[in-house]
Amino acid sequence: MPKVPYLGIGSDHRGFKLKEKLKFFLVSGGYRVNDFGVYCEERADYPLVAFQLCQHIKEGKRVISPKIDYGILICGSGLGMSIAANKVQGIRAALCLNKELAVRARAHNNANVLVLAADFTSYNKAKEIVKVFLQEKFLGKRHLKRLKQIKDFEINKLKFNY
Repeated sequence: MPKVPYLGIGSDHRGFKLKEKLKFFLVSGGYRVNDFGVYCEERADYPLVAFQLCQHIKEGKRVISPKIDYGILICGSGLGMSIAANKVQGIRAALCLNKELAVRARAHNNANVLVLAADFTSYNKAKEIVKVFLQEKFLGKRHLKRLKQIKDFEINKLKFNY
């Protein structure tokens, strides 16, 4: 029996309704989900949610919750969550507006965080994107070189002289 990944999910106030629906969908589908907030539609700052969820992926924290294998972040446009999530070393967050982008995010970039745009993504479309993201496998091979370049730059092993 394949290992069921632990998922972290989080949103800002604009992504709250979609997050709640997706959380129910995922738990009903057998996924283990840890909710990193927000917990209502009151205005909230998305970076704090993104940083907390991504730190759990990066550090593999197990004190309060199990290690999070993949994250799902949701805000109005998806842009803010993408920017914030990608500030955490080792995170490869991808804003996916359709299934095709979700395939590429996982297969080519080994993305570990899916970002959704609540203002532009219906619940049914979000379910399809999430399913593809969670089922798609990283292709490796030629894509490993590019991921290594990103990792080396993150930890200052790769520098450019202009």
